[in-house]
Amino acid sequence: MNSDAVALVVGNARLTYGDLRERVASWPGNIVDGQLVPLRSVDPIELVVAALAVRERGGVPAIGDIRWSEGHWAELARSVNDAELPPGAAWATFSSGSTGSPRVIVRDARSWSTSFPALTRLMALTPNDVVLLPSPLVSSLSMFSIAHVLDAGATVMLPANSAVSAAECEPATALHGTPGALGSILDRIDAGARTHLRLALIGGAHLDATLRSRAEKAGIRVVSYYGAAELSFVAVDEAGHGLRAFDGVELRVVDGELWSRSPYAALGYLPGETGSFRTDANGWSSVGDSATLSVDGILTLQGRRDGAILTAAATVVPEDVEAVLRTLDGVKNSVVFGAPHPRLGSLVCAVIEPEDASTPPTSAALRAACRDRLGVAQIPRRWYLAPKLPLTSSGKPARAVIARDALAERMLRLA
Repeated sequence: MNSDAVALVVGNARLTYGDLRERVASWPGNIVDGQLVPLRSVDPIELVVAALAVRERGGVPAIGDIRWSEGHWAELARSVNDAELPPGAAWATFSSGSTGSPRVIVRDARSWSTSFPALTRLMALTPNDVVLLPSPLVSSLSMFSIAHVLDAGATVMLPANSAVSAAECEPATALHGTPGALGSILDRIDAGARTHLRLALIGGAHLDATLRSRAEKAGIRVVSYYGAAELSFVAVDEAGHGLRAFDGVELRVVDGELWSRSPYAALGYLPGETGSFRTDANGWSSVGDSATLSVDGILTLQGRRDGAILTAAATVVPEDVEAVLRTLDGVKNSVVFGAPHPRLGSLVCAVIEPEDASTPPTSAALRAACRDRLGVAQIPRRWYLAPKLPLTSSGKPARAVIARDALAERMLRLA
């Protein structure tokens, strides 16, 4: 790799490949081979350097979200410090989970690197490209992309702030992010921002045809894909004609549930953790998505069987959030569901049954109480009140009825 080529840009700061190698080599941490190392920093460059240094020394980096409260992060870090990892573990990702039961997805190096050549061809990526990565570094999408872009000898660009600026749009030639990120960048372009964007690689949520058309009218080729933190790439849509199996992936639908087989799947969760990821003896894996597969190989997704909510590239399990909400003052019971959103995929919503209907908690109080107990993506964005939750004949909350009534505004929306 050309030592003078730019490897990483954040705002006005930039590291060449030579600088990056020196920073990684001089990183001060002492790592035991196979050690899981939780990392978090307000400085994106420092965080990328630390993750690459841990990896180079045989450790397994796991990046946390700077938006998490100190208490939440301390609990997560304690829970994984002494974790016993499976042989070959190289990368780890924090997934959704309440403070008491975090999930960490663990994978080997090949599960990412094996997909690099196919993705480089798909993106027509060269060392002259500048790839903008707007998603937080806690997202597996971002850390995967950093590893991939550096492997291709191109430049990684991370936003200096939470939103991509007009100045950051101009040098970028490719984007890897969510529909929400693409929409925000198109808004910047419509407002007069200059850009050299030629490609948008979009995952994390369903891509609306209108957003694809809008990008294409701006001269940006759009490639959307379906994947999961546990599965990596599964299917890709290069031109808006439908999802087809990504290179190296086999697909099948069994009783309405999508299964895939590829070298890209993760090793699993940490010992003692459970989630939607399952594998069988023949190497097929699933995260519980419902789907259909046409005779000519077009994959159509129909949502998660377990009701998991996909919001801005994060997967939120309703039961995890509900378990925390039921511990809050003034809350007797709750149901969490996803409301469709054009850019984020879904918004996390909660219906609360209060202990005392005459004095229900406010949404502000509920959000404040959640900050130390839930990850940012898990905190509900909308709150509804039901004096008594409707139940099924078996005595369980009638989830479909509750979500339908809330979305139809037949429940009081908490201010």
